[in-house]
Amino acid sequence: LIESNLRPNNDADKERLLRRVTLDLTGLPPTIAEIDSFLADDSAKAYESVVDRLLKSPHFGERWGRHWLDLVRYGETLGHEFDYPLHNAWRYRDYVIDSLNKDKPFDQFIIEQLAGDLLPAKDLAEKRAHTVGLGFLSVGPKMLACDDPDKMRRDIVDEQMDTMGRAFLGMTIGCARCHDHKFDPIPTTDYYALYGIFESTRFHNMSVGQTPELQAKVDSIDQL
Repeated sequence: LIESNLRPNNDADKERLLRRVTLDLTGLPPTIAEIDSFLADDSAKAYESVVDRLLKSPHFGERWGRHWLDLVRYGETLGHEFDYPLHNAWRYRDYVIDSLNKDKPFDQFIIEQLAGDLLPAKDLAEKRAHTVGLGFLSVGPKMLACDDPDKMRRDIVDEQMDTMGRAFLGMTIGCARCHDHKFDPIPTTDYYALYGIFESTRFHNMSVGQTPELQAKVDSIDQL
């Protein structure tokens, strides 16, 4: 800047600073009342207070949860030819938003999405809270029109593993399905060792409460 005889921009004024941080953390512009309140606050912690308020907003999880949902290929249908709807996909979406708003530890966040049904729980409510994270495995594109059921199942598992590798590890695990990975240390033996765990997993999509009979059956299962 000095060599080019240029001066840096001035600091952003308070109103512009508030707009930037509010859009960044919640995806929404500040209200008139919020602008007036911030402009009237001359304390040394005025900006810090704004950031704390925005982090406590439910809109924070909605804003930043979208980034995670993009990574894990969230959708409310299965895509491809028939595009079957996933009626309960919203439960996983709300789980992600709620996890961010509650500042859930990242390791716990990952474990629940891979093995939430195996975690110990003190009651039914906690077990449900753990299990809903498994929506990670059920969302995403699935080729249900395949005329080879065995291949279809293998393709579904491969897609789950590949998404897990990309989202959780930043690695393309799927490459090792056919050959040892060319760049990452993943041989096919490791791929199929992990494949065996995913292949043994079954998931179901139920629209709870459609009929009294179905609701009664679900309630009876919950008591087991």
